[in-house]
Amino acid sequence: MSAFSSTFLDFEMRDRIAVLTLNRPEKRNAVNDTLIQDLHRFFSDPPKDALVGVVRANGDHFCAGLDLSEHKERDVDEAFEHSRYWHRTFDLIQYGGLPFVAAMHGAVMGGGLEFAATAHVRVAEPSTIYQLPEGRRGIYVGGGASIRVARVIGPGRMTEMMLTGRRMNAEEGQQLGLSHHLVGEGEAFDKAMELAETIAGNAPLANKMMLNTIQRIDRMGESEGYFVESLASALTQASDDAREGMRAFLEKRDIRFDK
Repeated sequence: MSAFSSTFLDFEMRDRIAVLTLNRPEKRNAVNDTLIQDLHRFFSDPPKDALVGVVRANGDHFCAGLDLSEHKERDVDEAFEHSRYWHRTFDLIQYGGLPFVAAMHGAVMGGGLEFAATAHVRVAEPSTIYQLPEGRRGIYVGGGASIRVARVIGPGRMTEMMLTGRRMNAEEGQQLGLSHHLVGEGEAFDKAMELAETIAGNAPLANKMMLNTIQRIDRMGESEGYFVESLASALTQASDDAREGMRAFLEKRDIRFDK
C-alpha cells in the first residue's frame, strides 16, 4: 500500500508487524465515521510486508464506543447502510488474512467492543471495562456485536448486558473470553507485540487458513465442516512450508517461516 495517513489512526511498521494506534484520547478514542472509513481503507490494502497487525490506543481508554457528539439523525435506509458499512469494514479485519492482536485497557464499550471483537487475539489490562450500553440509550448495536460478541460470551449473556447496561471488569471478561490474556497494568502492548512476533513466525498459508476456516466451520453442519477442514488440511500439507516444517520437526530444530 502507499503511505497511510489518518486523522485519528497512527500507523507504523515494526519489522514485519503493522502497529495501529487509536489516537483520539480527548474523546476516549470514540468511534466516528472518519475512523471507520480509515480502518476500511487500511484493511482493504494492508502493507504487503506486514505479517501481523497490532492495535493499541493512546490515553486512558481503548475505545469508549460511538462518538455521540457526532451522531447524525438518519432515516431507516441510511441507518441500515451505515450499519452494513461497519459490517464490511470489520469483516475485512476478521477475514482479510492479516492476523490481528488487540491491546486493550480502560473502556472497551459499544462500538469499541465490536471493533475489539474482530481481533483474533485480545490482551487486556486490569483497568479494562466492557459494556454494551446501546440498549439503555434506546438503540441497538449495529457493528456486528450480535454475531461477534454473542459468539464469545453467548446470546443470553449479551442480552443481559444490553438489557441492564452493566459493565464487566477485566476478570469477568477474561473468564468469558473477551480477552485471551490478562496482564498487568501497562503491559498489554508489550504482550501483544510478543504474541504478534510468535504469529509472524508461522507459515503464511497456515495463518490464513486459521483466520478464514475456523469461524466458518463453526457455522456449518458437521459434515460440511469436516469437508472444509479436509480441504484446508490438504492445501497446507501440500505446501513447501509444510514440508520444511516437517523436516524441522524430525531434525528437532526450531523454525520461523518469516526468516
